[in-house]
Amino acid sequence: MAGSNGKQKTVRDMVLSLGLIMIAAAVVYLFIPHDDHAPDIKRVDYRVELLTARRAASYPVAAPDGLPQSWKATSVRFKGSDSDAWHLGFQAPDGEYVAVEQSTKKRSEFIDTASQGAEETEVTQEIAGRTWIRYTGGRYDALVLKDDGDGSTTVVTGTASFGQLTKMAAALKTA
Repeated sequence: MAGSNGKQKTVRDMVLSLGLIMIAAAVVYLFIPHDDHAPDIKRVDYRVELLTARRAASYPVAAPDGLPQSWKATSVRFKGSDSDAWHLGFQAPDGEYVAVEQSTKKRSEFIDTASQGAEETEVTQEIAGRTWIRYTGGRYDALVLKDDGDGSTTVVTGTASFGQLTKMAAALKTA
């Protein structure tokens, strides 16, 4: 029976080791700080890029005017070499993403890229005297303003509700 005593000792040692590991894991979990909240996104100042884009683009570049401070600009870029592509991203007050995209790129291709696959609906809405078309079904929903004779397309898109997208579209100014 000497052989069975060795097996019992091995099982007992494994159980004790497992217990010590679980105690160590509990101590680490309790005493090492951890935050379950998303990190705060840094606000960006887009004024310089906006002035540059307005000077360089072949169309009137749009940016919001009069939005509350609770709307946080998070990203900006202008690529003159890529069909005068203008991008301005925001975090809406409810934490959702809203972006203003403009370009002279082929309309269907640009809308598909900006909305990440949304499809045109028959729903239109008047915002600040202009007719915007709703797009849904992609990764983002979108409001699309087709060109006013200047060859550009404006897309307000993101994970936000159409209510938030409408607020952004209503705030857009070109000068």
